[in-house]
Amino acid sequence: MVIDSPPVRRRNLIGLTPLIDVVFILLVFFMLASSFLDWRSIALSLPGEGGEPSSDTPPLVVRIASDGVLTLDGENMELAELERRLSTLLGEDPARAVIIRPADDVSLQRIVQVVDRLSAAGGSNMTLNREGR
Repeated sequence: MVIDSPPVRRRNLIGLTPLIDVVFILLVFFMLASSFLDWRSIALSLPGEGGEPSSDTPPLVVRIASDGVLTLDGENMELAELERRLSTLLGEDPARAVIIRPADDVSLQRIVQVVDRLSAAGGSNMTLNREGR
């Protein structure tokens, strides 16, 4: 007598190839998305640091108002004009100090933008100081 038994069901195996492909794609994505070598820093001096002033001339004061208006020693100007003006002033005296005074509610991005342009204009002796201090 022959008994018909139900066929044995084989389990479908999960293929590792798609899983490995996904892991490699994620690895490549994170390697391309993150860059650890392009760190730029902006050198600033703290108030009271450095001892003797490096120049006899008074420092240049750049104020950044809360509405984004830039002033150089009391005169309003745009960022490009500020860079050009500081380039000529610092060309005469490269060691002249530049004090950057942002208002309390100025965004950090705006401050970094101004400091970057001042650095491009030749400012090497910059101090970041809060307004009213």
